[in-house]
Amino acid sequence: MNAQGENSQRELADVVRHLRRLVVFDESLGFEPPTLSPSALSYLERKHPRMGSLENLREYIGDCTKCKLCRGRKKLVFGEGSSKARLVFVGEAPGREEDIEGRPFVGEAGKLLTKIIESGMGIGRKDVYICNVIKCRPPNNRDPEKDEIETCLPFLEEQIRIINPEVICALGRIAAKELSGRDFHMTKERGQWFSYFDIPVMPTFHPAYLLRNPSAKRQVWEDAKKIMKHLGLEVKRNG
Repeated sequence: MNAQGENSQRELADVVRHLRRLVVFDESLGFEPPTLSPSALSYLERKHPRMGSLENLREYIGDCTKCKLCRGRKKLVFGEGSSKARLVFVGEAPGREEDIEGRPFVGEAGKLLTKIIESGMGIGRKDVYICNVIKCRPPNNRDPEKDEIETCLPFLEEQIRIINPEVICALGRIAAKELSGRDFHMTKERGQWFSYFDIPVMPTFHPAYLLRNPSAKRQVWEDAKKIMKHLGLEVKRNG
């Protein structure tokens, strides 16, 4: 296939993905789906089957082999926390420790995130939900590639649909990019609300970035306070 054909296929895949997202979300609000042929609706359903719970979704994913990341992972990292969470944190991808344990944000960056949630925001980690855009660790912690994101993104979308949180916190550029559906410049746009299917999203620096740049913790605390205000939580400290 030539380059033009590959570009056309990618563009068509993007159109289908966005259409599927709109159909799924409209149905979750009780709206009638657009009039599509039975075969078209069947295709969308195969791409994004509806799940009644996080447990059902995890069972559906199983030992996923839909993209090349399955070949190098130790454990799939689905996500953890409350299925009724008011706040969902979305990161980029599992790292080494997460790949070993099968849990999100358990390494040094995860310890810092837990401190932000519990000591800073005054919320139990078990009371929020934490997950990533993709569920398997990329080799050497490289950025996820486009095909890997496109394969895994429907699982994240379904997690968010099931939980239906009041706020999403996007941790890092890739999470913000995928939730906003556009290129995202974290240093310029962090701290500015945007919307993911009418759910407010607060983009902020990834905890791993804070480990390398401790001075940015003040900015993340300012973003956390905006989330707390939206949730009606009292700010008890100055960060």
